[in-house]
Amino acid sequence: MKEKILPYDPSLREIVAEYDRPAGPLHQSRSRVSCTGGMVATSQPLAAEVGLDILQAGGNAADAAIAANAMLGLVEPMSCGVGGDLFVMYWDSATRQLHGMNASGRSPYALSLDTIIDQQLKEIPENGPFSWSVPGCVDGWAKLLERFGTLPLDRLLQPAITYGRNGFPVSDIVAHSWTEAMPFLEAWPDSARTFLPRGRAPHCGELFQNPWLANCYDTIAADGADVFYRGTIADQIVRFSQANGGFLAQADFQDHRSEWVEPVSTNYRGYDVWQLPPNGQGMVVLQMLNILEGFDLRSLGRGSADYLHVLVEAKKLAFADRAKYYSDPAFDTVPVAELVAKPYSDSRRRQIDLHQASRQVCAGDPRLDQGDTVYLTAVDGDRNCCSLIQSNFQNFGSKVTPGQLGFALQNRGCLFALDAQHRNCLRPHKRPFHTIIPGMVTRMGRPWLCFGVMGGDMQPQGQTQVLINMIDFDMDVQQAGDAARVRHMGSQTPTGKPMDNDGGAVAVESGIPAEAVDGLQRRGHRIVMSPGTFGGYQAIMIDQPQGTLHGGTEPRKDGAAVGY
Repeated sequence: MKEKILPYDPSLREIVAEYDRPAGPLHQSRSRVSCTGGMVATSQPLAAEVGLDILQAGGNAADAAIAANAMLGLVEPMSCGVGGDLFVMYWDSATRQLHGMNASGRSPYALSLDTIIDQQLKEIPENGPFSWSVPGCVDGWAKLLERFGTLPLDRLLQPAITYGRNGFPVSDIVAHSWTEAMPFLEAWPDSARTFLPRGRAPHCGELFQNPWLANCYDTIAADGADVFYRGTIADQIVRFSQANGGFLAQADFQDHRSEWVEPVSTNYRGYDVWQLPPNGQGMVVLQMLNILEGFDLRSLGRGSADYLHVLVEAKKLAFADRAKYYSDPAFDTVPVAELVAKPYSDSRRRQIDLHQASRQVCAGDPRLDQGDTVYLTAVDGDRNCCSLIQSNFQNFGSKVTPGQLGFALQNRGCLFALDAQHRNCLRPHKRPFHTIIPGMVTRMGRPWLCFGVMGGDMQPQGQTQVLINMIDFDMDVQQAGDAARVRHMGSQTPTGKPMDNDGGAVAVESGIPAEAVDGLQRRGHRIVMSPGTFGGYQAIMIDQPQGTLHGGTEPRKDGAAVGY
């Protein structure tokens, strides 16, 4: 489903008036949530409450995150579920170490570039079997639980099983997304039976039951994650794939493995910002921050055209590198250390014209310089911190539900390139480029912020703006997420699409001052209105000196931050 892009019209800026932020004193949609025990922040209140219940029952941050994620797969099925992938950063308070996990799945062995060419396809379709890759979520739960969890999996899945059988009231923004996907779900009988039981998407406040997903969770709870990859659930998905033109086979599931990976960091004005390495796009945040650190953003001013201009230009530079270098490191060496090195960012910063928007941006050569998704976070009483992001990619992923399993299969496979020379080109048993990125910030060797921003290409742009709001503009954890954002669209992509000839467009959210928009236009930026494309932020800030937690959740989602 394509985003709704409108030409910029000042009279339309109140289209998202509930997010409006005057240019003067800071305002926010609600107070930050503060507590001393543990906290969970998710995009849906019922899921946050499930995670909090786990913490109060003696579970830790890993336990709470898994339980909340399972619940989100039920109550926000268009965004996430066991048919999708998962990434985690986890701070272990006992060892004071940060760990990263890549639980993304790989393409089918049977799907090759030649297969796509034989079908005369110019790109991998967003919907249907060609976009499937092995879902990594369940194995990710198992690996996280095995290493850091304290409660059994059946205990963590039980709340979602109960709600799946008894029903839950559909929330506002979820209902809207569900309705948008309805024409695509209708094209697949099992999807329609699962998610459109009354012949339509459920309305806000309407009770929705998913007994098939409850049964699937029950099977996983009883038999463990292995049943999803080498048992009855894998068998059902493979049979469905074979009957519906798919390429998934038993070997794809049997050979799936999540990986523990080393997080990557940069220091931004005294704060260590952490991301996971590719095949995800988290390093864009680090590259943008490195470039922006060379500007006195506080002096440029919050919401000013000067600040927003250098922000957008930094994004263009980082995305040019993303398009060229980010891919599955099992297939090609990704120059991770070089891309996040300060000297490389210095050379990239010098390409920014302070008075003119760039229309074409090329990737750099770091070797020469040497130099719809859900996010949730949980922090427990011992200050273990879990930053978890999980996704189907687009709204209901591929739109295809396999039989009576109760979840849609993701469509991450459509993010492969079809140029045989491209690093991110489709190959058998390869992980596609990924957009979902969990965030973590430490200060003086201790966790300071556990956060994320949902929304495809908006994720690194949103994370960067949130961090600048807190570090440069002194906003609290709630204000930083509420504040109006901009989003640049039209950069070159890891699928091989070139940058738009006019340098792309900048979408502005209500609350960006009119004088700033005018200033961006004078610099040559094309301004558009694109409601609903500015992300979905959740965060927990850890105040180490006071021993308190502060949670933020923004009004762009149905979310809640809850603590005790």
